[in-house]
Amino acid sequence: MHHGHRGLWISLLVVVLLLGAGLFGAGAYFFKVAEVRSHKAFINNKPMAKSDPLYQKDRWFREQPKATWTIKGQPGNLKLVANYLPAAQQTDKTVVIAHGFGGNKEKMSAYGTMFHELGFNVLIPDDRAAGASQGKYIGYGWLDRKDYLKWIRQVVAKNGQQSKILMFGVSMGGATTMMVSGEPDVPKQVKAYIEDCGYTSVEDEISYQAKSMYNLPAWPLVPVVSTISQVRAGYNYHEASAVKAVARNHRPIMMIHGSKDTFVPTKMVHENYRHANGPKKLWIVKGAKHAASFRHDPKAYQEHIEAFLKENFK
Repeated sequence: MHHGHRGLWISLLVVVLLLGAGLFGAGAYFFKVAEVRSHKAFINNKPMAKSDPLYQKDRWFREQPKATWTIKGQPGNLKLVANYLPAAQQTDKTVVIAHGFGGNKEKMSAYGTMFHELGFNVLIPDDRAAGASQGKYIGYGWLDRKDYLKWIRQVVAKNGQQSKILMFGVSMGGATTMMVSGEPDVPKQVKAYIEDCGYTSVEDEISYQAKSMYNLPAWPLVPVVSTISQVRAGYNYHEASAVKAVARNHRPIMMIHGSKDTFVPTKMVHENYRHANGPKKLWIVKGAKHAASFRHDPKAYQEHIEAFLKENFK
């Protein structure tokens, strides 16, 4: 009887160890997919088609001669790179634009043109682990929020204390924008934020993608991936929250989201908006898919942003 019990415990221990090893292996795989700098097959990296409504705007910005700015991103002492295009007429207004997951500064060219047309100096960085910037791990906005504070301070240092700064971002860049808004030391020169289709938190988004892309439950996989992220990249998914950040922000914020978004589900914007403090504006773009609200109706997009800025960018 005693030997039987012992055998059972050994068998159970072997099963638990095998399950643990399997779970860790799966976690390591998904960490690589989610966070390690590499080609992401599920992200569209094709060049913009000439038939695209944003093609001319995209091309115009790409063709402009731009200055290169750099900062050192922490943690990691990483060299981070940005493109800077001054406005046609000298101005104190500067927009800092944050790109999406798997993207880079070039991908934000059409937005750069739009803001240039609105009379802004335009600064578009490559996030850590993107484009010309150094880094191995994608920061999902959480590591990037500190980097963007540095970019904002560089705008003030180069363009003067009288600078008026807008932060704008799409998708992961939208979440980055919200995460920046919750920081206690945002320079006073930042007057407003505009975020387009950002998620509520990294935990929510990774959990949603586990179900959507792999049909896997969030537990226990996502906590394992989050723990690996804590050890290797220096942050966990639970702390990386846009919802908590916007609750701490009191400056004007505009939130834009496509009604047909299935990558960052539209319901997330309602939660972000509900928690946002201070002046806020919500625009749901009917029929627009993920990160496609500008493409869906470029004229309306620019007009909505212009109206928000007229009222809130002071």
